[in-house]
Amino acid sequence: MELSDDDKALIADHLARGEPLPDRFRWTLFREPREAELIWPGKTSEVTNVVLPFQSIEQIDEPRSEAGAQVADLFQMGSGGRQGGGWSNKLIWGDNKLVLSSLIGGPLRRDIEAAGGLKLVYIDPPFDIGADFSVELDVGGETLSKSASVIEEIAYRDTWGRGTDSYVHMIIERLRAIHALLHAEGSIMVHVGWAVSHIMRIALDEVFGAQNIMNQIIWKRQTAHSDGGQGARHLGRIHDVILYYRKSESFTFNTQYTDYDARYLETHYKGKEEGTGRRFELDNLTAPGGAGKGNPYYELMGVKRYWRYSIDKMDQLVKAGRIIQPSPGAVPRYKRYLDEMPGLPLQDIWSDVSAINSQAVEAVGYATQKPESLMQRIVCLASNPGDIVADLFCGSGTTIAVAEKLGRKWIGADLGRFAIHTSRKRLIGVQRELKAAGRPWRSFEILNLGKYERQWFAGIDPALPAGESAQAAAAKEAAYVALILEAYRAQPVEQSPPFHGVKDSAFIVVGPLDAPVNELTVAEAVEAARRMGVARVDVLGFEFEMGLAPRAVDDAKAKGVAVALRYIPKDVFDRRAIDKGQVNFHDLAYVEARATIADKKARRVTVTLSNFAVAYRQDGLDNLIDGMRPGTKVAVDDGQVVKLTKAKDGTVTREVLTKEWTDWIDYWAVDFDYASRPETIHETVTQADGTVKHVPQWTGRYIFENEWQSFRTRRNRALELTSATHEYATPGRKQIAVKVIDIFGNDTTKVIGVEV
Repeated sequence: MELSDDDKALIADHLARGEPLPDRFRWTLFREPREAELIWPGKTSEVTNVVLPFQSIEQIDEPRSEAGAQVADLFQMGSGGRQGGGWSNKLIWGDNKLVLSSLIGGPLRRDIEAAGGLKLVYIDPPFDIGADFSVELDVGGETLSKSASVIEEIAYRDTWGRGTDSYVHMIIERLRAIHALLHAEGSIMVHVGWAVSHIMRIALDEVFGAQNIMNQIIWKRQTAHSDGGQGARHLGRIHDVILYYRKSESFTFNTQYTDYDARYLETHYKGKEEGTGRRFELDNLTAPGGAGKGNPYYELMGVKRYWRYSIDKMDQLVKAGRIIQPSPGAVPRYKRYLDEMPGLPLQDIWSDVSAINSQAVEAVGYATQKPESLMQRIVCLASNPGDIVADLFCGSGTTIAVAEKLGRKWIGADLGRFAIHTSRKRLIGVQRELKAAGRPWRSFEILNLGKYERQWFAGIDPALPAGESAQAAAAKEAAYVALILEAYRAQPVEQSPPFHGVKDSAFIVVGPLDAPVNELTVAEAVEAARRMGVARVDVLGFEFEMGLAPRAVDDAKAKGVAVALRYIPKDVFDRRAIDKGQVNFHDLAYVEARATIADKKARRVTVTLSNFAVAYRQDGLDNLIDGMRPGTKVAVDDGQVVKLTKAKDGTVTREVLTKEWTDWIDYWAVDFDYASRPETIHETVTQADGTVKHVPQWTGRYIFENEWQSFRTRRNRALELTSATHEYATPGRKQIAVKVIDIFGNDTTKVIGVEV
């Protein structure tokens, strides 16, 4: 290290004042700089290492509790058709940064390693700052566009908020975590757009090593379109990039083949056999062992393959008419049939896989959905049956659906509740297909992150002392809470934790901005209300933990506290809507169901869904109507989906599309013995000697065992309202849980009792 006296004085002066050093010193003060490195303000090599417990929300062992399931030996089976052991696939709702850190440092890491380790990760992170993340819903024959949730929008804004800097920061932290979790023989495929592929490649070089890139794959996702037309001043942009990296020199690679193109066929397979019509080509043969050795037969040289046959084998080929000699003394020729060839080995330009169109059978309404044929190629290329495949931005669930069909184990994660719901339906659909075909399927469970997620999303560093962390959280949340209370027309209260405000006789709790309201939040509010003698509590949140309603409301009622769970609409971020009093908070849904004893002696029961009610209103509806041009739009108003038609004179008519209460239901499922499986989580406990243990603890809740379900698809809008018959093995009082999910992906669970 060569530093002049002036340099040393300058460094000492900056350090004394607590100022950062000039950038030029980074090349002289530090050893072994990388050949190429991404640099951005605030760059750090640290990776989130927080370990949060996973809570099991739902377990799906079989697609329907009906007779006829065919089970192979992919996994052990317990009683009643349930999977009794082995790996269960994971569908996780949460921020994938926290999901990864909790998988790396938590008890699920042991399960992953026991199942063979994570062999392939495919991610398709958001790479288009103007991308459309809305989902199209079919309601009453019309299309309703569902926008991303506030939590998803905030995550996306965090990703692109500072442009490239924030994008690189987001992705490189996740790449480091993936590298740590990936098996030594594993690989990663990262799907990005042309505009950020250069950044992603440098990031992957930094994390995985430039020597470990296998391919930069070009996927021509569509044909020519108008964005490169006259006046655009750029060429048409019709491809994505898939970057393929290995973790080490020992990795899984299975050669894939594509069909021969027309030009290749015209050049090679020009012959057509009379009678059969089979296309063939004739290849020259050369003498085995070298010329001049007197061997009457020859060695076959194929275009892409190399065969060496024994003399006996060559005799058989001659008799079969596969080796012919055009004339005495001429070079023998080998007849190769086109239908016997596997195809051309796959190259790194993929133009034979088309993007999904809106009418495709596999389309589920996601604008960013990728075709199953693309994912099948990727999964087959870089994994083997039984391997674990992960997609940490799983969206509509294409990767994990393909993995299930191909006999792979899988992990899927997404921040969006609706993405998890869409993937759940899709995976159950795959289970049904496999069941109908007599092929094996594997159970999967839906998980979310535990009770510590709220604190983490609030920006509280768990390493800070309690007092400092509380101050940091208070400073961050104050402005947000004030905004929500103003929109709710409530008055703030002080020194009454956990309450933020009061409206009429109800005390108000404002849920966190960046995370769902969870059970801990409600429980703390109920206990505080009991101590203070408060009879009513309103809990406000952008999202609510799956399975929270109405169980938490019923528990609070039993303790003498009336709790209302209400959604915060995005209108709160529109100052004009607050000033005009147009912000409407609506309650979570209400569901009714009944159990019917079909055969008392045999202890056979069915469940019927009898009512469902919601109170949704679309954010900014009045502004939407004011800004409408003559024509139609589909919107949500006062618990109904309506078709708005605006005439040229400005008059607006409404047609209700949700004519029946069932029109709001997208999915419902039944657990016939809800209390049969207590939920446990593994909490991290540091021992006196400094060692860390994962201690199982019962959460006081039960896992929803999905034993029967009915749901709508884009192709089949029918919904059954009565379950199949369930037969209990033992008599007694049974608790039946009924879970209903509405068309927006929000769930409500009701527990009913029956004596058998």
